[in-house]
Amino acid sequence: METTNKIALITGGSRGLGKNAALKLAAKGNDVIITYRSKKEEAEAVVKEIEALGLKAGALQLDTGKVNTFANFKQQLIKLLKEKWERSTFDFLVNNAGIDAASPFAQTTEEDFDNLFNVHFKGVYFLTQTLLDVIADGGRIINLSTGLTRFATPGYAAYASMKGAIEVFTKYLAKELGSRGIAANLVAPGIIETDFTKRAFDSHPGMHDFISSITALGRPGQPDDIGGVIAFLCSEDGRWINAQRIEASGGMFL
Repeated sequence: METTNKIALITGGSRGLGKNAALKLAAKGNDVIITYRSKKEEAEAVVKEIEALGLKAGALQLDTGKVNTFANFKQQLIKLLKEKWERSTFDFLVNNAGIDAASPFAQTTEEDFDNLFNVHFKGVYFLTQTLLDVIADGGRIINLSTGLTRFATPGYAAYASMKGAIEVFTKYLAKELGSRGIAANLVAPGIIETDFTKRAFDSHPGMHDFISSITALGRPGQPDDIGGVIAFLCSEDGRWINAQRIEASGGMFL
């Protein structure tokens, strides 16, 4: 294919929603770079799956909770872009990487709070800042939020608060980067059945039925329900959507 393909960078793209978004973006003809924290083999498998479509792909290691590593990551990214694409920029940043640490508000530890803060807010804020001059004018930034910023489910006070901060941050990105033609939006999934939520589903046997009962479309979400939304927001058809929170939850708690 021509090297005029758009390039997406997806954090946490080796599994779950990130992997699905990578494959959906590739299916629409975009080249993809994914980051992984520790599962290098999983990341390389995703790269091969994308390359099998006749597209270019790459994987880089990154812990999005460690801001002091971002400058070095940027240099690795610039090197990869030059070697594989002969470009100095990429087009779409998808801030997807995440961790879970559910606990009732009264039992939340400072360590869990800090870990959630570092990955879900501080890391997103400063990684985006670090990569600003590597994102092409006319590009897109997609941040991941959660249905838990609209409705409250006990156990997610800290996690949802970080995502609430990301929702405000995204509006500021849209306002401040609009002069460069960069649109910034949020995708807010409801409960999705992935390895991210497996522990919650396994420890609460009735959870599947409960989620189905409070969702208008009658089932929990699947990764395949989300990746296409992200791909749409990065497409030409999604070019006029900006500073918006797109909830993809099947209609939870309506």
